Amino acid sequence: MNTLEIEKMSTIERLKAMEALWDSFMEEESEIDSPEWHRDIIEERKRKIENGKAEFISLEELRASRKSCVSLNFHSL
Repeated sequence: MNTLEIEKMSTIERLKAMEALWDSFMEEESEIDSPEWHRDIIEERKRKIENGKAEFISLEELRASRKSCVSLNFHSL
């Protein structure tokens, strides 16, 4: 399957394909270890949550921030 074939799929078809791909990863033992920096980031986030210093945003705020980032990236091309 190539990118052109994927682009022709409906959103639902792409989501189902992505879900099937993730499921296939879950069924096999990982061949790739997470890098140490990833573990460090997760531990830091856990500490912030435990200490009450974590900051959370709503899904709507996340979507708005993503749209503005995409818009900024697009205009800089």
